Amino acid sequence: MNNRLLCSIAVVSLALTAGSCKLISGKGKSGALPNDGQLHGVSPGNRYNLTRPPGMVYVPAGTFHMGPSDEDVNYAYTARNKQVSISGFWMDATEITNNEYRQFTNWVRDSIAAKLMNYVKQGQDGIEYVDWKKASTIKYGDKATFEKIDAIIVTADNRIFGKKELDAKKIVYHSEVFDYKASAYNRDTTVQRKEFIMKQDIPVYPDTLCWIRDFAYSYNEPMSKQYYSHPAYGNYPVVGVNWKQATAFAEWRTHYLAAYNESKKRAGQSDFRLPTEAQWEYAARGGRSQSSYPWGGPYLRNKKGCLLANFKPGRGNYPEDGGLYTVRADAYFPNDFGLYNMAGNVAEWTSSLYYEGSYNFQHDMNPDVRWNAKTTDPPRMKRKVIRGGSWKDVAYFLQTGTRAYEYQDTAKSYIGFRCVIDLPPTIKKGK
Repeated sequence: MNNRLLCSIAVVSLALTAGSCKLISGKGKSGALPNDGQLHGVSPGNRYNLTRPPGMVYVPAGTFHMGPSDEDVNYAYTARNKQVSISGFWMDATEITNNEYRQFTNWVRDSIAAKLMNYVKQGQDGIEYVDWKKASTIKYGDKATFEKIDAIIVTADNRIFGKKELDAKKIVYHSEVFDYKASAYNRDTTVQRKEFIMKQDIPVYPDTLCWIRDFAYSYNEPMSKQYYSHPAYGNYPVVGVNWKQATAFAEWRTHYLAAYNESKKRAGQSDFRLPTEAQWEYAARGGRSQSSYPWGGPYLRNKKGCLLANFKPGRGNYPEDGGLYTVRADAYFPNDFGLYNMAGNVAEWTSSLYYEGSYNFQHDMNPDVRWNAKTTDPPRMKRKVIRGGSWKDVAYFLQTGTRAYEYQDTAKSYIGFRCVIDLPPTIKKGK
C-alpha cells in the first residue's frame, strides 16, 4: 500500500512538473502571460542568451588561498595568505591588444568628427545620436574634411612642415558612471541621485612617449614612433594607457555591445570592467591554489629549458625568452583556465585600491577595496593595484601572489589591462 501511494505521488509530481515546463516553454515563445490569476513571473526581455564573448573565457567560481605562495622576500607583509571565495566571471583570454584598443580610439575620433560635420540624427528619446552610416564615409585625408573638423586638428604653430594632423589630446571620451558604493553607504534620503553620478572627459589616445620617459639614457624612439601605429604590433598588448583610460575602454565596450543588442532587440546588459585584485589572482592561478606561477612552478623553464613567460631573465638577458620588449598577447602557453600571459609581457591594471593592510580586513567572499579618487585627492589615494609583472621585471613580480601599484593617472610602457564580465555562462548549444 505504501509503495502504491509513493508511486502515485511520484506520478502526480511528474505530471505537475511536465505541465509547468510546458507552460514556461510556451510562454517563452509567445511572451504573453496567461490571464488565470496565477503567478508566472515576467522576464525583463523576450530574448536573452549570452553567447561566448569573442576572445573571452569563463572562469568558474571557486575558493583559493590569496596571497604569497612562497617567502615574502621583501618582508613587506603587504599580502597575507588568506582563503577567499570568488564568483564565476568571464575574462579576456589575452591582454587588450593595440588593434582592439584602436577600435575604441577610432570610435571616439569618428563620433567627435561626425558631430562636427553634423552627421547626427534625432533619437526617439529626443537625444542626438551619431549617424554611423554617414560617419563611416568620413575621409580624414580629404582637404574638405579637415576644414570641417578643424576643432580637433593641431593648430598651425604645432604642425610639422604644415601637415594637418589630428590632435591626440582632443580625442576625448565623455564618461558617466554611477558610484554604487557611495550611494549604498549614503543615509541621507534628501541627497539626489545626481550626487553619485561621476562625469569626466578622458583623453583616450595612448601616451606613446612613455617608451622614452620610462627609461632614461636608453634609445627607445622606434617603439615610441611605431608601437601603437605600425601593423606589425597590432596583436601586441596596448601600453601607455593609464587606469582612467582602461576604465573608459571598459565603459565604452559596455555601451558598444548594449547598442548592438538594442538594435537586435535583445535583452540583458553585459557590463565590462577591470577585474578586482582578488579576481585577477584567482584567474592567474588557473585553479592551482598554492602554486607560485600560473603554470604551476616553482620553475621558470619547462623540461626543455625554455622560458615560460616574457620577463627579465637572469641579470638582464632580455631576448632570451623570445622578446626584447613585449611579445604577442597570445604568446606562450595559457594557464589551466585558458588565459594567456597572466605572468610577464605587461603588468595589468585592476580596479582595486592599493592599501598595504587591505588583506587584514577584506571579506573572504569576493574581497575588494575600492576608491574612486578625485583629482584633488592625495597621491596615496590614487594608487591602483597592478599584477602579473612585465617584460622588464625580474621573476619575483611574475608570481601570482606578488602585489605592486601604480598611480591611476600614470601611463607606462609595461602596463596594460584586460576586462571581465560578471555573468553566468548561458551558452547556446553548439557554441
